[in-house]
Amino acid sequence: MRIFVTGASGWIGSGTVKELVGAGHSVLGLARSDAAAERVTALGADVHRGDLNDLDSLRAGAAAADGVVHLGYHHDFSQIPEAARIDREAMAALGAELKEGSPFVIAAGVVGLSRDGSVATEEVEADASTHPRVANSLIVRDLAERGVRSAAVRFAPTVHGRGDHGFIAVLVAIARQTGVSGYVGDGAGRWSAVHRDDAATLVRLAVERATPGETLHAIAEEGVPTRDIAEAIGRGLGLPVESRPAEHFDWLGRFFGMDAAASSEITRKRYDWNPSRPGLIADLDEGHYFEQ
Repeated sequence: MRIFVTGASGWIGSGTVKELVGAGHSVLGLARSDAAAERVTALGADVHRGDLNDLDSLRAGAAAADGVVHLGYHHDFSQIPEAARIDREAMAALGAELKEGSPFVIAAGVVGLSRDGSVATEEVEADASTHPRVANSLIVRDLAERGVRSAAVRFAPTVHGRGDHGFIAVLVAIARQTGVSGYVGDGAGRWSAVHRDDAATLVRLAVERATPGETLHAIAEEGVPTRDIAEAIGRGLGLPVESRPAEHFDWLGRFFGMDAAASSEITRKRYDWNPSRPGLIADLDEGHYFEQ
């Protein structure tokens, strides 16, 4: 199949493009800059110039493909409503071009799904009030009614691996800046995790096999205690490990103090998906997060 990928030069997107190309698919990757275009080309994909605000470009990209993987997002935590608006309009534009039977795979998350210490499963209903992006993900239902093979892949808050610049990299930077590797409260809160390469494999499987309106969990580890994460960062930087208030972590404290445990048992069985890359702590202990 020919797949149009937004966010093709990003962290999860670049891994997904590599996975799709390696499996024999043709990829058309959205790129808004020359640098992004070079990265997309290096991955073996064709370049489609544009960005998430350019709805005409999105429509053209989707129309030129057999399906869409939507991983692009405006990651600016100071503009959450605006980012959600851009995402909502982008998904509507992309979905409008898809035909019955076409795959449309979007990114979602598991943060906020774990309640009262539970481990969230694929069957847990997302609460649209928790974040505007959660409400956006419900578009898969509308598209499913048209027969589009729409699927929401809920990613762990930590999609790790060499080159990661997400939450774990931010925690490392905060520890280096403050001289202490911290955790919130008693550090018993859990973060689910998945290696980027395993996540990319699941996205590719969703493109190939998803049924309309499906929810998948890109989760390799159900819940790594945040204290264990802090201790691994402390080892890597040679810093003390201590409890710190959420404010210590600036905007990330809101998320690092949450319990985000989730399972992927249903996804594994349905897709024969077997994550095999290093776990989060093993990945941290490899040392690449601490290279400067």
